[in-house]
Amino acid sequence: MKTDPDGAGFDEQRLERITGHFEARYVATGKIPGCQIAVARWGRLAYWRSLGWMDRERTKPVGEDTIWRIYSMTKPITSIALMQLYERGMFQLTDPLHRYLPEWRGLQVGELGPDGSMGMTDQRRPVSVRDALTHMTGLAGSLVPGHPTDDRFNAALRANRSGMTLEGLCSLLAEFPLKFQPGTRWNYGVSTDVCARLVEILSGEAFDSYLQANLFGPLQMADTGFSVPDCSAGRFAACYRYQPGAAPELIDDPEQSPYRRRRSYLSGGGGLVSTSVDYLRFCHMLVNRGELDGRRIIGRKTLELMTANHLPDRGELAQLATGGFGESEFSGVGFGLGFAVGKGPGATASAGSAGEYYWGGAASTAFWVDPVEGVTVVFMTQLVPSAAYPFRSQLRALVYQALAD
Repeated sequence: MKTDPDGAGFDEQRLERITGHFEARYVATGKIPGCQIAVARWGRLAYWRSLGWMDRERTKPVGEDTIWRIYSMTKPITSIALMQLYERGMFQLTDPLHRYLPEWRGLQVGELGPDGSMGMTDQRRPVSVRDALTHMTGLAGSLVPGHPTDDRFNAALRANRSGMTLEGLCSLLAEFPLKFQPGTRWNYGVSTDVCARLVEILSGEAFDSYLQANLFGPLQMADTGFSVPDCSAGRFAACYRYQPGAAPELIDDPEQSPYRRRRSYLSGGGGLVSTSVDYLRFCHMLVNRGELDGRRIIGRKTLELMTANHLPDRGELAQLATGGFGESEFSGVGFGLGFAVGKGPGATASAGSAGEYYWGGAASTAFWVDPVEGVTVVFMTQLVPSAAYPFRSQLRALVYQALAD
């Protein structure tokens, strides 16, 4: 990929600190097989590096067109898709979800007592579309075990995984109480899958078909989807699990991966694969206020709405997050409609700008958009869990120190 660091307002020598850091600290030491990093400003590519292996077992190097599992970096794409339908007047953010999912009408809240018992109470207000976009629904399902409602739901989901669809997921959710009153806490779970189901209901299309027609096609994201076709299989990266004191363990061989076949469950929360090139085009659209190459994907004011902090009293995730998230991850961070939103360097204790927005994936992928500086960054690797190493905070410091103007 051709880069122009000077034209993008970066110091080329200082950008090379990124290469030295990730090559020496992570790739050469075997902590990760490989990674890919892209840094751009106002759509101009300043830095691009492919380091190490995409498939350690077959000694295949990371290529410019390597395909990665992006997991939760699917969520911003799903959120943009749903808000396109908002722009068509098809719903309001305050609409109760039971308007579109009638089986959710009358859901109760299960309140845990000190002794572990659960008492049922009525909702103070219905779960809204905005709750789903901000992860404040109280719905069952969480990445972290321990809550009895989550544990029972996750067991039921596993038992019904074969043939599960977005419609089936929403029906299953109706069988479990909420974990808290809607809009009062932030819980990272299946809310964005519910948003994907809303896209299907409102558009009358399958979720993958809608994304192809309204995002991937217009943005020329040719390698982004819910599966990897045979013609692209040789570009698909392997996925690994962190092991303390040992080399990462292979957990998803690209030749045997479930991503190699079409699946019925089109997860809007974590189901996509993509390339750095594709996801960078998505980010370029965002930093360009919703438009790319003369094609408008989302309105400027809609994007401003999405990247505002929607937490109660404009609060922080550090105070509202449940299920294993807390102060260390989210100090100084609000949440919008599909994105975390930084409240500025003084609040986050990291380089950046107030109003930047971002998210990451379970295999340590990450992106962010800084609309003040025009900076967009995409980081790809395949190491689970995402908290194994502080890639994201380190990369942030390395990118901003290289700005030259």
